[in-house]
Amino acid sequence: MDNDSLSPFFTPQGVAVIGASREPVKLGYQLARNLVQSGYTGAVHFVNPRGGTLLGRPIYTSVEAVPDPVDLAVVLVPPPAVPAALHECGRRGIKAVIVATGGFRETGPEGAALEEQLLVIAHEYGMRLVGPNCVGLINNHLPLDTTFLPPPGPPKGDVAFISHSGAICAVVIDWVRGQGFGLSHLVSLGNQADVSETEALGPVAADPKTRVVTLYLEGISDGRRFVEEAARVVREKPVVALKVGRFESGRRAAASHTGALAGAEEAFDAAFRRSGVLRAATMEEMFHWAQALAWCPLPKGRNVAVLTNAGGPGVTTADALELNGLRLASLSAETQAALKALLPPAASVHNPVDMLAGATLEQHAESLRLLLADANVDAVIVIIPPSPVSSAGAVARAIIPVIQASDKPVLAAVMGDRLVQEAIEHLRAARVVEYRFPERAASALSVLAQRAEWLAAGEQKPITLEGVDTASARSILAHHPQDGFLPANAAAGLLEAYGVRAAPMELARSAEEAVHLAQKAGYPVVLKIASADITHKSDVGGVLLDLRDAKAVAQGYDAIMRNAATAEPKARIDGVHVQRMLPPGQEVIVGVVRDAQFGPLVMFGSGGVEVEGLKDVAFALAPLTERDAQGMLERTWAGRKLGGYRNLPPADRQATLQALARLAQLAWDFPEIAEVEINPLRVLAEGQGAYAVDVRARLVHPAG
Repeated sequence: MDNDSLSPFFTPQGVAVIGASREPVKLGYQLARNLVQSGYTGAVHFVNPRGGTLLGRPIYTSVEAVPDPVDLAVVLVPPPAVPAALHECGRRGIKAVIVATGGFRETGPEGAALEEQLLVIAHEYGMRLVGPNCVGLINNHLPLDTTFLPPPGPPKGDVAFISHSGAICAVVIDWVRGQGFGLSHLVSLGNQADVSETEALGPVAADPKTRVVTLYLEGISDGRRFVEEAARVVREKPVVALKVGRFESGRRAAASHTGALAGAEEAFDAAFRRSGVLRAATMEEMFHWAQALAWCPLPKGRNVAVLTNAGGPGVTTADALELNGLRLASLSAETQAALKALLPPAASVHNPVDMLAGATLEQHAESLRLLLADANVDAVIVIIPPSPVSSAGAVARAIIPVIQASDKPVLAAVMGDRLVQEAIEHLRAARVVEYRFPERAASALSVLAQRAEWLAAGEQKPITLEGVDTASARSILAHHPQDGFLPANAAAGLLEAYGVRAAPMELARSAEEAVHLAQKAGYPVVLKIASADITHKSDVGGVLLDLRDAKAVAQGYDAIMRNAATAEPKARIDGVHVQRMLPPGQEVIVGVVRDAQFGPLVMFGSGGVEVEGLKDVAFALAPLTERDAQGMLERTWAGRKLGGYRNLPPADRQATLQALARLAQLAWDFPEIAEVEINPLRVLAEGQGAYAVDVRARLVHPAG
């Protein structure tokens, strides 16, 4: 459904509280109180079969008796009574319902069945549900508070918070109040029987009062839909997510390196990168980033100046900048000369700029002005520790006008606690982002740079591919209707159909046939055991390289067959593949595995037998954009050394990118492909291409 069906949740004309209570200890009372005290100007209706009055308003004995207008209901009655309440809402014509009641899917099978019943009723009446098992919603600028959380509510602000956890909502409300910023929306989704985080994202971000959206996620209900919607939102508003449960899901059981390494968190990382969502590691980090994104202009680059009156914090900040992918700006000669004329002789006018402990208020303000005026400086971190000369509060007052007059981001590291409280209050009132330590400021500034770079890159489209023969690939797959691994030649044929060159190989079923095929291919050759049941051929002595004559091939055939039978006595062995030895090059692994949430997940990294030990791998969602493919190479040593390293000559980077994109498109086009792996992909010298040396492909048909 479209976002119009969700508008009553955020901007209702009238709200009915079903289960309102006159007893202050009951959640039904607290919900009613919050709604009234929020200042909501629409119609407020209370419903309870016992009737009476509450907070100066009548309590209606049924939903049917509630007068117009009413387009949102909040249900807080015992779980067995919720279905009847939904029927009443449906008959009354209410199209939006928040089920705050718990006791559903989270409690076990009986609760899950009851929750499914709610969804059936909602569909019957064309009704949208938030919850169950949630704490409700807050639209701070309407204003509207449909939660039962303890007062006071969050201060008004420009950061929206969408959460799968209700308890976290209560924590966040109290925490942001102490941090000096506020919320535009708070959305508790609970069990997401109907409305999901993906659907809530658009309406919350569309509010002009929202500058940043934050997400507390325990999972995603529809991965591909989330990526599409988040990418649309991120082009207008930044989105920061905290995905929890990182280490609980474990690894999926799979027969390839790609499947073994592609856990759920790698898929989430790839999804967030594709959509432009910024992934925080902690809740504190998420809100620190959000505050900077809401209050700061974006930098034009990654060159940062540091202004301090103490040497140690300046060095600490320099380290933090490098750790976060930022650089110390090289100050111009004019800036250094001006600083030298302004500051004492012992001061350091190189970056970090150390004004010394005796710096005056005027020196603070003018030094900052000079740094911001330097064309080499994209952003500034100002360090404000307790000073023996001027109070931290006075320093803050002196620099605030300079910060407000600049179009470059300035973040403050106000170091300390009690002695810097006045400075903190001044900076918060002026909407200047401040942190207790410079490491946090550097982290937030790095996110501002990431956001700027994302926007500058523009919308990315999948890589355009030529020479793709989908008909041939479809024909190969049609000849293998069963689930399981394709024969090696069929797997290679799939790659060839999509323009990925596979090293030619043929199957020998005897030593004599192996010799014949080797002579036909031309020496030197490689022999590999041919068995869909043996995943890692080298581990069982199933691979021999650089065989240069008939005797070596014949002996090699017998040795490989013997080794495989000993190591894997139950494996089906078809024979031995004979393959011409390729020219030297760099070896990488390229793979794709189908993730249940996000679809085909592409892997690139260091290949060979040690891939799982090295874990030098990167992932992205298919189909690949140019940014995805380049990013995978840049994030791995395998990709970076394609440009050459010491005595290692440059390899064909463009051929590698093409192989990645073509493999990704193959998996995207054919859902029955569960996983494909090329290990290794031999990347030859620049301009000479790349060859798939060993290929495995596994099918799982929709009915399989």
